[in-house]
Amino acid sequence: MKKNLALFDFDGTITYNDSFLEVIKFQKGKWAFYKGFLFMAPIMVLFKLKVIPNWKAKEMVITYFFKGDTYQDFQKKCDDFAETIIPKMLRPKANKKIEEHKKRGDRVVLVSASAENWLQPWTKKMDIELIGTQLETKDGLLTGKLCSPNCYGPEKLKRVLDILDLKEFENIYVYGDSRGDKEILAIATEAYYRHF
Repeated sequence: MKKNLALFDFDGTITYNDSFLEVIKFQKGKWAFYKGFLFMAPIMVLFKLKVIPNWKAKEMVITYFFKGDTYQDFQKKCDDFAETIIPKMLRPKANKKIEEHKKRGDRVVLVSASAENWLQPWTKKMDIELIGTQLETKDGLLTGKLCSPNCYGPEKLKRVLDILDLKEFENIYVYGDSRGDKEILAIATEAYYRHF
């Protein structure tokens, strides 16, 4: 008997706000966060105008805030963030929908452009799978680069198809809230855009 598959985006779908921005505030403090984004305002304008691609803008932000940080310290703070902050960011309806899929025996996978570093502790606790963006380290330090393609848009679908055989599933439920989810929403037998 075929099982069902449930794919969830994270930021804006399961949460009220963007976890990447919240991680920066949590690790660096609000003052450093606002100062950093004021400094990078021209980059953000170029990103909004689609001059700079999503992945490049992300690398620039990661480089500014985290390049040279030790992986061990960064990961410890990500673990703390997942434990203390993520639960406060969750949409109750999304959490309930995840639990419904789990109780039915569906395979539940979180597919996110955010880094696996702060999502994995939460997905492990929730007992669901994770496909996310991975950050590069060298000699125990963050380089500011991505070591996997940014898990956004077409890359989300590619990563899903690399790992899962969609023919194994009777129904495919997809939950998303942005342009970055367009491709995975297109493979759904039941697509949920900005609602549950």
